[in-house]
Amino acid sequence: MDSNAPERNRNSSAETMRAFGTFGSVGLSFVISIVLGAGLGLLIDRWIGAGHWGFFVGFFLGLAAGIVSVVRASKSIK
Repeated sequence: MDSNAPERNRNSSAETMRAFGTFGSVGLSFVISIVLGAGLGLLIDRWIGAGHWGFFVGFFLGLAAGIVSVVRASKSIK
């Protein structure tokens, strides 16, 4: 029997938990960037009175920022 089997299981579960943490933080940063972009767009709409254009621009800028953060995080995962 292999005496290193319990050690490998611990390393495997630690790596799995790290991956879950990374995926959770990526998802959270994706949502936060969209919400911040849309929120800032709404504030600009109310300040300038430009209809809903600020919201749409802010939403899509937040979406782009979220996608960039997901791509960067996916490159850092082994």
